[in-house]
Amino acid sequence: MHVTLADGSRVGGDEILVAIGRRPRTADLGLETVGLKAGGYVAVDDQLRVPGHPWLYAIGDVNGRALLTHAGKYQAHVVSEVISGRPARIGPGPATTGPGVPRVIFTEPQVAAAGLTLQQAIDAGVDARAYDVATSATAGASFVGRGTTGTSRIVVDERREVLVGATFTGSDVAEWLQAATIAIVGEVPVQRLWDAIAPFPTRSEVWLKLLEERESQLRGEA
Repeated sequence: MHVTLADGSRVGGDEILVAIGRRPRTADLGLETVGLKAGGYVAVDDQLRVPGHPWLYAIGDVNGRALLTHAGKYQAHVVSEVISGRPARIGPGPATTGPGVPRVIFTEPQVAAAGLTLQQAIDAGVDARAYDVATSATAGASFVGRGTTGTSRIVVDERREVLVGATFTGSDVAEWLQAATIAIVGEVPVQRLWDAIAPFPTRSEVWLKLLEERESQLRGEA
């Protein structure tokens, strides 16, 4: 199977994934009755309030922040806290806002990521560096097929020595995202992660492999 691109070049592959995007269905919600533009995303502040309308909240895909079910659930929690009189707001970290929210492409193999990619971190002015290992480079990986394709990556803010992103590709790697998200949101120092012992033999030892890879590269440059 081949596809001809706009510049005339051709790309071949066994399968093609077509992503057509999404648009907000806000044309018939009556937004215009309160002075808002219908048909687009509804802008909100970090408490999910619509500016100029302190009584109006917008959560989930409608506000355009992160078009993911789990992001909508997180936002619903924030709004419930705000309405209850608690000082809640959307967290400022790379795993709670914008493109940094944990996300998964449920293909086979899966692509799962939390926080920032290396390029996003660099574009944000972070002193970022990425470290990669094979997803199947653990004893636990034998349970799902040793040698299967996939790469695991962490993105480290080397100035602060904390994780700002993680990406995993491989079979069922979406289950690894919560650990990555906790490390990113909690700004856990990389050196402290060495103390989070991964049980053997499990695929979670990929964290040990990633830390070893960073240590190896830094020592090689010393």
